Amino acid sequence: MNLTTGDILALLPIILVTATSVVVMLMIAFKRNHSLTALLTVAGLAAAAFAGMNQLGQPSLQVTPLLVIDQYSGFFNLVILSTSIAVAIFCHGYFDKREGLPEELYILLLTTTLGAQVMVSANHFVSFFLGLEILGISLFALIAYPVTTLTKSGLPLEAASKYLVLSGVSTGFLAFGMALIYASSGAMSLVDFKVALSSSGLEYYAVGGIAMMVAGLAFKLSLVPFHMWTPDVYQGAPAPITAFVATVSKAAVLAFLLRAFALLDAYQYESVVFVIVALAMASMLVGNLLALLQTNVKRILAYSSIAHLGYIMVAFLAAGSSDLKSDVAPQLLAVEAVAYYIVAYIVTTLAGFGIISLFSSAGAAPDETRDFDQIDDYEGLFWTHPWLASVFTVTLLSLAGIPLTIGFIGKFYILAAGVHNAMWSLLFVLVVGSGIGLFYYLRLIIVMARNADGAVAPASGSNLSLPSGGRWVIGVLALLIVWLGVNPSPLIDFIRAMAQTMG
Repeated sequence: MNLTTGDILALLPIILVTATSVVVMLMIAFKRNHSLTALLTVAGLAAAAFAGMNQLGQPSLQVTPLLVIDQYSGFFNLVILSTSIAVAIFCHGYFDKREGLPEELYILLLTTTLGAQVMVSANHFVSFFLGLEILGISLFALIAYPVTTLTKSGLPLEAASKYLVLSGVSTGFLAFGMALIYASSGAMSLVDFKVALSSSGLEYYAVGGIAMMVAGLAFKLSLVPFHMWTPDVYQGAPAPITAFVATVSKAAVLAFLLRAFALLDAYQYESVVFVIVALAMASMLVGNLLALLQTNVKRILAYSSIAHLGYIMVAFLAAGSSDLKSDVAPQLLAVEAVAYYIVAYIVTTLAGFGIISLFSSAGAAPDETRDFDQIDDYEGLFWTHPWLASVFTVTLLSLAGIPLTIGFIGKFYILAAGVHNAMWSLLFVLVVGSGIGLFYYLRLIIVMARNADGAVAPASGSNLSLPSGGRWVIGVLALLIVWLGVNPSPLIDFIRAMAQTMG
């Protein structure tokens, strides 16, 4: 198939990220300069995001049988590229003052972003699998990226090893599931698979294939009981990489899953819905309950992310109810609710891990072999760094779903759809889980405000030199958390218009 000029322009964001990774690699070969490498990475990602913005108003375009470039993929492309820019800025501050050679990290960051871009544009199992592998292979190295002081603890290598083994198993499930689906329908394209399902229904091979794919995707999304790797990887990886794993990798998988649900009309299959109900309930309860036992902030946010992925699964199910009494198609309502919650989750999670990254960059942790991630490290933070402590408080309140934050709007969106469709059991678990989550979020806030003896650890004193780029990113994220919590209409309207262009 020959690519036309229109096809090349549609693929421009992907092409620019690919070209940037090559340019960065060549530059490193001739001259090592950490700041210049980070600048080139951010510039390339920004150029790709600008090219993607120009595509938002364009009609849908099928580029080869593997990729579809439409407003939906353009939206998630912007989310992924913007998040990658923020992570690259955090990485510069984090690795700049540490021993080792940090330049190659940005090549891995770019290739991981490239894999996520392919996934959000995929409407074919092959392109999804290729994107997933590009993303996953780069993540192995990013999680264990050489940081001399952290490597002494062994945590990054342990985290990468666990992710490598378990990710390989889940990829095997996905590949075998795709093989069974192909054996059943002779199709690998989502559109062709839908045609095959409409004519023959769910045959045994298709049921087994879908079950295996659900297991593989549940691992990628950290849904219970496929979540065991998450807290260890989040704790062991360098703080900016943890932010990347928690946001971009999850958003890319969710974007493909959301497109697949809409195109395949998967809500009509009771067995599929039942499995997602079980995964959602288990994730909301187990994630929040296990977070209560943690004393490491990274692990708390890891279990929190498990619970939030359970909330997102509720959005899938709420929109698929047969009792829906609305002029909006269930699939479109799913896109709206899930897409908004994904944005809310990414903004708040990125802010949380960004603050950990900032303090870790400045060497605030008492022990140089770990990040600034123990609860006790945050004691008295309101008195030494009131601005960052306030931002972290707003972030935690958003994760808890408190009003005037983006997290409240996202959770309200899901609750409203659930009440409309009388999904009382799921809503009960969601409310209970949210109540449990409020406890450990408030626990962190109380620790930051506590200063009973009038003294704080010297390492967390107010004389720390925090990276300026990271502080600007944190400020923008804090503004988004509040602004989209007070005035969510522009984003909701944009997502609604994007959802109506899906085909």
